[in-house]
Amino acid sequence: MTATIPTARSALAANGICLLSMLTWALGLPALGYLVQFIPPFSLTAFRVGLAGIVLVLAWLLVEGPSTVLRAPWGRGIGVGLVVMGLGAVLVAVALQLTDPVTVAIITALMPLVGIGLEVILDGRKMTPALWIGLLLSLLGGLVALDLTGARPSLGWGALAAFVSVLAFTWGSRATVSAFPALSPLGRTAITVAGAGFGMSILAVIISHSGGPTITWSGIGWKEIAALVAASVGSIALSQTLWIISVGQLGIGISSLHMNAVPFYVMLITFALGGAWNWAQAIGAAIVVIGVLVAQGMLTPRRI
Repeated sequence: MTATIPTARSALAANGICLLSMLTWALGLPALGYLVQFIPPFSLTAFRVGLAGIVLVLAWLLVEGPSTVLRAPWGRGIGVGLVVMGLGAVLVAVALQLTDPVTVAIITALMPLVGIGLEVILDGRKMTPALWIGLLLSLLGGLVALDLTGARPSLGWGALAAFVSVLAFTWGSRATVSAFPALSPLGRTAITVAGAGFGMSILAVIISHSGGPTITWSGIGWKEIAALVAASVGSIALSQTLWIISVGQLGIGISSLHMNAVPFYVMLITFALGGAWNWAQAIGAAIVVIGVLVAQGMLTPRRI
Protein backbone atom coordinates (compact mmCIF):
# COMPACT_ATOMS: atom_id res chain seq x y z
CA MET A 1 0.00 0.00 0.00
CA THR A 2 1.95 3.00 -1.31
CA ALA A 3 0.12 6.28 -0.99
CA THR A 4 0.42 9.22 -3.35
CA ILE A 5 0.15 12.81 -2.17
CA PRO A 6 -1.35 15.02 -4.86
CA THR A 7 -0.33 18.49 -3.64
CA ALA A 8 2.41 20.08 -1.57
CA ARG A 9 -0.20 21.51 0.81
CA SER A 10 -1.77 18.12 1.52
CA ALA A 11 1.72 16.62 1.91
CA LEU A 12 2.60 19.20 4.53
CA ALA A 13 -0.69 18.55 6.34
CA ALA A 14 -0.13 14.77 6.30
CA ASN A 15 3.42 15.19 7.60
CA GLY A 16 2.14 17.50 10.33
CA ILE A 17 -0.40 14.87 11.38
CA CYS A 18 2.36 12.25 11.46
CA LEU A 19 4.56 14.52 13.58
CA LEU A 20 1.72 14.99 16.08
CA SER A 21 1.25 11.23 16.16
CA MET A 22 4.91 10.73 17.05
CA LEU A 23 4.76 13.43 19.73
CA THR A 24 1.67 11.99 21.43
CA TRP A 25 3.17 8.49 21.25
CA ALA A 26 6.40 9.73 22.83
CA LEU A 27 4.39 11.21 25.69
CA GLY A 28 3.35 7.71 26.70
CA LEU A 29 6.84 6.19 26.89
CA PRO A 30 7.88 7.74 30.23
CA ALA A 31 4.44 6.84 31.65
CA LEU A 32 4.87 3.23 30.49
CA GLY A 33 8.35 3.06 31.97
CA TYR A 34 6.86 4.12 35.29
CA LEU A 35 3.79 1.86 35.22
CA VAL A 36 5.68 -1.33 34.34
CA GLN A 37 7.17 -1.22 37.85
CA PHE A 38 3.75 -2.03 39.31
CA ILE A 39 1.85 -3.75 36.49
CA PRO A 40 3.32 -6.72 34.52
CA PRO A 41 3.53 -6.30 30.72
CA PHE A 42 0.49 -8.39 29.70
CA SER A 43 -1.81 -6.82 32.30
CA LEU A 44 -0.49 -3.35 31.53
CA THR A 45 -1.11 -3.84 27.82
CA ALA A 46 -4.63 -5.14 28.47
CA PHE A 47 -5.46 -2.11 30.64
CA ARG A 48 -3.80 0.32 28.27
CA VAL A 49 -5.21 -0.99 24.99
CA GLY A 50 -8.59 -1.82 26.52
CA LEU A 51 -9.12 1.71 27.85
CA ALA A 52 -8.02 3.22 24.54
CA GLY A 53 -10.35 0.84 22.68
CA ILE A 54 -13.35 1.85 24.79
CA VAL A 55 -12.67 5.55 24.16
CA LEU A 56 -12.23 5.01 20.42
CA VAL A 57 -15.37 2.87 20.00
CA LEU A 58 -17.44 5.45 21.89
CA ALA A 59 -16.07 8.17 19.61
CA TRP A 60 -16.78 5.99 16.57
CA LEU A 61 -20.37 5.44 17.71
CA LEU A 62 -20.92 9.16 18.21
CA VAL A 63 -19.39 10.17 14.88
CA GLU A 64 -20.63 7.43 12.51
CA GLY A 65 -23.51 5.76 14.30
CA PRO A 66 -24.26 2.25 15.68
CA SER A 67 -25.03 0.65 12.30
CA THR A 68 -21.54 1.34 10.95
CA VAL A 69 -19.92 -0.03 14.09
CA LEU A 70 -22.05 -3.18 14.19
CA ARG A 71 -21.50 -3.99 10.49
CA ALA A 72 -17.72 -3.70 10.78
CA PRO A 73 -15.57 -6.87 10.33
CA TRP A 74 -14.76 -7.37 14.00
CA GLY A 75 -13.16 -10.78 13.54
CA ARG A 76 -10.54 -9.35 11.24
CA GLY A 77 -10.16 -6.38 13.55
CA ILE A 78 -9.27 -8.64 16.48
CA GLY A 79 -6.72 -10.52 14.37
CA VAL A 80 -4.95 -7.42 13.04
CA GLY A 81 -5.28 -5.65 16.37
CA LEU A 82 -3.58 -8.46 18.26
CA VAL A 83 -0.51 -8.01 16.05
CA VAL A 84 -0.26 -4.25 15.73
CA MET A 85 -1.49 -3.25 19.21
CA GLY A 86 -1.34 -6.50 21.17
CA LEU A 87 1.98 -8.13 20.35
CA GLY A 88 3.61 -4.78 19.63
CA ALA A 89 2.46 -3.16 22.87
CA VAL A 90 3.40 -6.16 25.03
CA LEU A 91 6.88 -6.23 23.58
CA VAL A 92 7.25 -2.48 24.16
CA ALA A 93 6.27 -2.98 27.81
CA VAL A 94 8.76 -5.88 28.10
CA ALA A 95 11.46 -3.73 26.51
CA LEU A 96 10.75 -0.88 28.90
CA GLN A 97 10.87 -3.30 31.83
CA LEU A 98 14.31 -4.53 30.74
CA THR A 99 15.76 -1.26 29.38
CA ASP A 100 14.53 2.36 29.41
CA PRO A 101 12.34 4.74 27.33
CA VAL A 102 15.29 6.22 25.43
CA THR A 103 16.54 2.79 24.33
CA VAL A 104 13.08 1.81 23.08
CA ALA A 105 12.73 5.09 21.19
CA ILE A 106 16.13 4.71 19.54
CA ILE A 107 15.44 1.16 18.34
CA THR A 108 12.40 2.50 16.49
CA ALA A 109 14.95 4.20 14.22
CA LEU A 110 14.97 0.91 12.28
CA MET A 111 11.30 1.30 11.38
CA PRO A 112 11.92 3.17 8.09
CA LEU A 113 13.98 0.23 6.82
CA VAL A 114 11.15 -2.16 7.69
CA GLY A 115 8.41 0.10 6.31
CA ILE A 116 10.09 0.85 3.00
CA GLY A 117 11.16 -2.79 2.71
CA LEU A 118 7.52 -3.88 3.00
CA GLU A 119 6.49 -1.45 0.27
CA VAL A 120 9.28 -2.66 -2.02
CA ILE A 121 8.42 -6.35 -1.46
CA LEU A 122 4.62 -6.19 -1.29
CA ASP A 123 3.77 -3.14 -3.38
CA GLY A 124 6.61 -3.08 -5.90
CA ARG A 125 7.70 0.38 -4.82
CA LYS A 126 10.71 1.73 -6.73
CA MET A 127 13.65 3.12 -4.79
CA THR A 128 14.24 6.58 -6.27
CA PRO A 129 17.41 8.60 -5.55
CA ALA A 130 15.36 11.00 -3.40
CA LEU A 131 13.95 8.11 -1.36
CA TRP A 132 17.42 6.61 -0.88
CA ILE A 133 18.82 9.96 0.27
CA GLY A 134 15.84 10.56 2.57
CA LEU A 135 16.17 7.10 4.10
CA LEU A 136 19.91 7.51 4.65
CA LEU A 137 19.40 10.94 6.23
CA SER A 138 16.70 9.52 8.49
CA LEU A 139 19.01 6.70 9.60
CA LEU A 140 21.86 9.17 10.05
CA GLY A 141 19.64 11.29 12.27
CA GLY A 142 18.92 8.22 14.39
CA LEU A 143 22.63 7.42 14.64
CA VAL A 144 23.45 10.99 15.69
CA ALA A 145 20.83 10.67 18.43
CA LEU A 146 22.66 7.59 19.72
CA ASP A 147 25.39 9.87 21.09
CA LEU A 148 23.69 10.20 24.46
CA THR A 149 25.25 11.63 27.59
CA GLY A 150 24.69 9.38 30.59
CA ALA A 151 21.85 7.48 28.91
CA ARG A 152 23.34 5.14 26.34
CA PRO A 153 21.05 2.45 24.91
CA SER A 154 21.39 -1.04 26.32
CA LEU A 155 21.36 -4.26 24.31
CA GLY A 156 20.07 -7.73 25.15
CA TRP A 157 16.56 -9.21 25.40
CA GLY A 158 14.99 -5.82 25.98
CA ALA A 159 16.45 -4.44 22.77
CA LEU A 160 15.35 -7.58 20.88
CA ALA A 161 11.80 -7.20 22.23
CA ALA A 162 11.76 -3.58 21.07
CA PHE A 163 12.93 -4.57 17.59
CA VAL A 164 10.28 -7.30 17.19
CA SER A 165 7.67 -4.80 18.35
CA VAL A 166 8.79 -2.52 15.51
CA LEU A 167 8.31 -5.37 13.02
CA ALA A 168 4.83 -6.12 14.38
CA PHE A 169 3.78 -2.49 14.50
CA THR A 170 5.01 -1.71 10.98
CA TRP A 171 3.25 -4.67 9.36
CA GLY A 172 0.14 -4.15 11.47
CA SER A 173 -0.09 -0.46 10.58
CA ARG A 174 0.03 -1.28 6.90
CA ALA A 175 -2.55 -4.05 7.38
CA THR A 176 -4.83 -1.70 9.33
CA VAL A 177 -5.14 0.53 6.28
CA SER A 178 -5.21 -2.17 3.58
CA ALA A 179 -7.49 -4.65 5.39
CA PHE A 180 -10.29 -2.15 6.09
CA PRO A 181 -10.63 -0.02 2.94
CA ALA A 182 -14.32 0.73 3.59
CA LEU A 183 -13.73 2.17 7.07
CA SER A 184 -12.76 5.70 8.00
CA PRO A 185 -9.42 6.33 9.78
CA LEU A 186 -11.35 6.51 13.07
CA GLY A 187 -13.09 3.22 12.31
CA ARG A 188 -9.85 1.49 11.30
CA THR A 189 -8.18 2.61 14.50
CA ALA A 190 -11.12 1.79 16.75
CA ILE A 191 -11.69 -1.72 15.40
CA THR A 192 -8.03 -2.74 15.70
CA VAL A 193 -7.40 -1.14 19.09
CA ALA A 194 -10.65 -2.48 20.56
CA GLY A 195 -9.95 -5.87 19.00
CA ALA A 196 -6.51 -5.88 20.59
CA GLY A 197 -8.00 -4.87 23.93
CA PHE A 198 -10.46 -7.78 23.79
CA GLY A 199 -7.81 -10.32 22.88
CA MET A 200 -5.19 -9.01 25.31
CA SER A 201 -7.67 -8.98 28.20
CA ILE A 202 -8.34 -12.69 27.68
CA LEU A 203 -4.61 -13.45 27.51
CA ALA A 204 -3.90 -11.36 30.62
CA VAL A 205 -6.55 -13.24 32.64
CA ILE A 206 -5.20 -16.61 31.49
CA ILE A 207 -1.62 -15.65 32.36
CA SER A 208 -2.50 -14.23 35.78
CA HIS A 209 -4.48 -17.39 36.66
CA SER A 210 -1.65 -19.62 35.47
CA GLY A 211 0.90 -18.45 37.99
CA GLY A 212 2.17 -15.48 36.01
CA PRO A 213 3.25 -12.14 37.51
CA THR A 214 0.53 -10.21 39.30
CA ILE A 215 -0.25 -6.54 39.74
CA THR A 216 1.22 -4.75 42.76
CA TRP A 217 -2.08 -3.19 43.81
CA SER A 218 -0.50 -1.44 46.81
CA GLY A 219 1.49 0.70 44.40
CA ILE A 220 -1.56 1.87 42.42
CA GLY A 221 -2.93 5.32 43.24
CA TRP A 222 -4.16 8.44 41.51
CA LYS A 223 -0.70 9.13 40.08
CA GLU A 224 -0.60 5.69 38.48
CA ILE A 225 -4.14 6.06 37.14
CA ALA A 226 -3.19 9.40 35.55
CA ALA A 227 -0.13 7.76 33.99
CA LEU A 228 -2.34 4.97 32.60
CA VAL A 229 -4.70 7.52 31.02
CA ALA A 230 -1.73 9.29 29.41
CA ALA A 231 -0.34 5.98 28.14
CA SER A 232 -3.69 4.82 26.74
CA VAL A 233 -5.97 7.68 25.70
CA GLY A 234 -3.09 9.93 24.63
CA SER A 235 -0.38 7.52 23.52
CA ILE A 236 -2.72 5.01 21.83
CA ALA A 237 -6.20 6.41 21.10
CA LEU A 238 -5.09 9.82 19.83
CA SER A 239 -1.66 8.84 18.54
CA GLN A 240 -2.86 5.74 16.66
CA THR A 241 -5.72 7.64 15.01
CA LEU A 242 -3.33 10.31 13.76
CA TRP A 243 -0.86 7.60 12.69
CA ILE A 244 -3.42 5.67 10.62
CA ILE A 245 -4.47 8.91 8.92
CA SER A 246 -0.86 9.65 7.98
CA VAL A 247 -0.17 6.06 6.82
CA GLY A 248 -3.27 6.23 4.62
CA GLN A 249 -2.01 9.44 3.00
CA LEU A 250 1.77 9.01 3.00
CA GLY A 251 2.24 5.22 3.03
CA ILE A 252 4.01 3.21 5.72
CA GLY A 253 7.48 3.91 4.27
CA ILE A 254 7.40 7.71 4.42
CA SER A 255 5.39 7.77 7.64
CA SER A 256 7.94 5.54 9.36
CA LEU A 257 10.73 8.03 8.59
CA HIS A 258 9.16 10.26 11.24
CA MET A 259 9.86 7.60 13.87
CA ASN A 260 13.52 8.57 13.94
CA ALA A 261 12.65 11.88 15.57
CA VAL A 262 11.00 10.15 18.56
CA PRO A 263 14.20 10.16 20.70
CA PHE A 264 14.18 13.95 20.41
CA TYR A 265 10.55 14.12 21.52
CA VAL A 266 11.32 11.84 24.48
CA MET A 267 14.23 14.09 25.38
CA LEU A 268 11.98 17.16 25.11
CA ILE A 269 9.52 15.58 27.54
CA THR A 270 12.24 14.62 30.03
CA PHE A 271 13.75 18.11 29.63
CA ALA A 272 10.37 19.67 30.48
CA LEU A 273 10.28 17.46 33.59
CA GLY A 274 13.69 18.66 34.72
CA GLY A 275 16.06 16.52 32.68
CA ALA A 276 19.09 17.70 30.69
CA TRP A 277 19.01 19.10 27.15
CA ASN A 278 20.75 16.88 24.59
CA TRP A 279 22.10 18.63 21.50
CA ALA A 280 22.91 15.34 19.76
CA GLN A 281 19.26 14.35 19.78
CA ALA A 282 18.18 17.83 18.67
CA ILE A 283 20.59 17.74 15.71
CA GLY A 284 19.52 14.16 14.94
CA ALA A 285 15.87 15.24 14.81
CA ALA A 286 16.73 18.08 12.43
CA ILE A 287 18.51 15.62 10.11
CA VAL A 288 15.45 13.33 10.23
CA VAL A 289 13.15 16.21 9.22
CA ILE A 290 15.42 17.02 6.27
CA GLY A 291 15.37 13.35 5.28
CA VAL A 292 11.56 13.24 5.38
CA LEU A 293 11.33 16.29 3.13
CA VAL A 294 13.93 14.99 0.67
CA ALA A 295 12.29 11.55 0.43
CA GLN A 296 9.05 13.19 -0.72
CA GLY A 297 10.70 15.57 -3.17
CA MET A 298 9.68 18.54 -1.01
CA LEU A 299 13.32 19.56 -0.53
CA THR A 300 15.63 19.46 -3.56
CA PRO A 301 18.91 21.18 -4.41
CA ARG A 302 16.94 23.84 -6.30
CA ARG A 303 14.95 24.67 -3.16
CA ILE A 304 17.91 24.85 -0.77
